[in-house]
Amino acid sequence: MELEHAPNDPTRKELPPLLKLALELGPLGIFFLFNSRGEQIAAAFPVLQAVGEPIFLATAAFMVAISISLSVSLALTRRLPIMPLVSGVVVLVFGALTLWLNDELFIKLKPTIVNCLFGAVLLGGLAFGKSLLGYVFDSAFKLTDEGWRVLTWRWGLFFFFLAALNEVIWRTFSTDFWVSFKVFGVMPITLVFTLAQLPLIQKHALESENDAH
Repeated sequence: MELEHAPNDPTRKELPPLLKLALELGPLGIFFLFNSRGEQIAAAFPVLQAVGEPIFLATAAFMVAISISLSVSLALTRRLPIMPLVSGVVVLVFGALTLWLNDELFIKLKPTIVNCLFGAVLLGGLAFGKSLLGYVFDSAFKLTDEGWRVLTWRWGLFFFFLAALNEVIWRTFSTDFWVSFKVFGVMPITLVFTLAQLPLIQKHALESENDAH
């Protein structure tokens, strides 16, 4: 087993976009489904009633789904994508604490921990002259070194923003609202932020070999 290859590595294998999206968003969809329909699911499968309230059932389902997602990714590419792997490890650790201690606090802290970790890694990489965001987006576009540096800086700050937003949401609103926002709120915010980076990407885009001829 290996981690995904570095940007511009010719041996780096990519999943089809739709499959990659399904593997990344599928576990979140499972999490929402089991939280919103937990009582009905537990009624249909009485063995699941031992898990407890819907949020705990959703946490267990989330752990299983993200494990399957990583396993499928590994089976198809023979490598594990770095960011989903980090997120998956945190889900399994904090999900296990949630179920073991019967306390939903731990699964609510997971997005804060993951986003802070990603933000710290990206900004920390810049401190050592490394634009680590290329590992994530290199398959989508090619940028100059300055372009990767600025884009990495922006994403690092954005991850810290998401961490702070998660803290506000789970501390202020109900668990059901937090789950819904995690699934249906964070994605649109991330999409808007991503689209806002298009001028930077266009400005620093490298000319492809096909365009050069």
